[in-house]
Amino acid sequence: MKHLTRAVAVAAALVLAAAACNANDKTATGGSTAAAEQGGTWHVLTTSKEISLDPAKSQNLGISTIHLVLRGLTSWKTTEGKAAELVPDLATDTGQVSDGGKTWTYKLKSGLKYGDGSPIVAADIKYGVERSFAPELSGGLGYHKSLLVGGDKYQGPYKGGELASVETPDDTTIVFKLNKPYGDWPWIVSMPAFSPVPKKADTDPAHYGEKPVASGPYQVKSYAPGSKLELERNPNWDKSTDQARTGLPDAIVLEMGLQPDVVNQRLIADAGDDKFAATTGTSVPAALIPTVNGNPAVKARVATSPSGALEYLAMNTERPALKNVEVRKAIEYAVDKQAVQVAEGGPEYGGDIASTLITPGIDGYNKFDTYQAPPAGDPDKAKQMLAAAGVSKLNLVLAADNTTGLGVAQAIQQGLKRAGITVTIKPLDSEPLTDLITGNKPDFDLTVSSWLPDFPSAIGNIQPLFASSEIGNGGYNISRYSNPAVDSAIAAATAETDRAKAAGMWGALDKQILADAPVVPLVYARNAFLHGSKVQNFYLSAYPPYPNQLIVGLSK
Repeated sequence: MKHLTRAVAVAAALVLAAAACNANDKTATGGSTAAAEQGGTWHVLTTSKEISLDPAKSQNLGISTIHLVLRGLTSWKTTEGKAAELVPDLATDTGQVSDGGKTWTYKLKSGLKYGDGSPIVAADIKYGVERSFAPELSGGLGYHKSLLVGGDKYQGPYKGGELASVETPDDTTIVFKLNKPYGDWPWIVSMPAFSPVPKKADTDPAHYGEKPVASGPYQVKSYAPGSKLELERNPNWDKSTDQARTGLPDAIVLEMGLQPDVVNQRLIADAGDDKFAATTGTSVPAALIPTVNGNPAVKARVATSPSGALEYLAMNTERPALKNVEVRKAIEYAVDKQAVQVAEGGPEYGGDIASTLITPGIDGYNKFDTYQAPPAGDPDKAKQMLAAAGVSKLNLVLAADNTTGLGVAQAIQQGLKRAGITVTIKPLDSEPLTDLITGNKPDFDLTVSSWLPDFPSAIGNIQPLFASSEIGNGGYNISRYSNPAVDSAIAAATAETDRAKAAGMWGALDKQILADAPVVPLVYARNAFLHGSKVQNFYLSAYPPYPNQLIVGLSK
């Protein structure tokens, strides 16, 4: 799961990879108006200076750049206005489960080939998973590392031999042995680490990501770090085996190292090759909103997401002033969510006011509002609750990002002031702030954070933020909330292999946790990305709130 600095890291994460009452009824905007055709060159304008296509090192979401070149056992299929769907990719299905949820078996489709024409075999996927454990290839999504039997001690194929819990009885079968039941394993095997890597091609692991062996519709033609990544067609990709990718453009060029304002100004101008360009990670900044809204032709080329990452106010439940749940509930009423929304760009670009932990677009999301405070807060009710709790004076420290978070921090400060709560803002750079809120000496009362799951399951909204195991030591339970009953319910929902049942269990946890008020949901952050006039199939869903690069096409 991704901790996000609002609007900046949330966007960059994907490139390197990725409560209004009608929040769930909106459809994404900025989508296609003309038919996408086969052919042409799609230009992606990005601020990223380096792009690694090494599956072991990637944190890309399932709809992003790396998956144009590499396939996994499963993949994501998106449809405008709907949630992402899990589909088989290299595998024939999304997995056969046995042993009470601890063993998952996959069979490969027949006739799968790499770009050089050689066959894709199960041993290559096993090797790809194994190399993701190598310390020298760290940084990628690592859910599987704690789930596979023996993964806690395995050091990768360069030093540790093979990982026995990944079995390949023949060229088309791969079996994963887990140390506990895990119902979301079919989503896990869509992640980059489950892309096939032929062992014979891994002669220089440190540079493998510059030109990986292609299994998707594109392969690397050239790569100049800081400047350009060019993708060309993989001649041996077979569309009939691939439900997730359309492979429409003949070529894709990523123009790298651009300044955010340059990206947006070029796309607003829509000239020359920029008609065939888009950004997949540089959101429209507040300063350009009047320009965009003032030109209907430009505004029609903005794709906005109905929802996105949850932005929330975390209350450090270990601090003396906040141990009392009634005090935390008073803060739920005191916060001015409307002011936060304005600070983030207003309803159109900032996002809808939030009241839940699970975000729209994720199974398990149900619209409810435990506290039913007005959008601008209810300071009088908050005062009454504080008085009933015997609290006459409340002085709190709000740790905030000093480059992207001060506007929101000030909106919260002013809202709480109306309820008689004094807030001192403690501005920090991003890295020291992260160290403070995830560390073992949490010298703060309040902090604002954003969170986006790495795959479309409510486990990503709940477990990393509220399980006791995620307190301190770099974990993101930054409210330091600990409830044994919640921990047990998280374990049960994690183990459930029936997705509908699991979604219901996560939804119940959403309400159970909010009743204890460890956080205040603020907004479901909205993303907004510009694209050129000839770019089609470019839209944002509630989740993932990014364009699906696997289906983008061009019109003439």
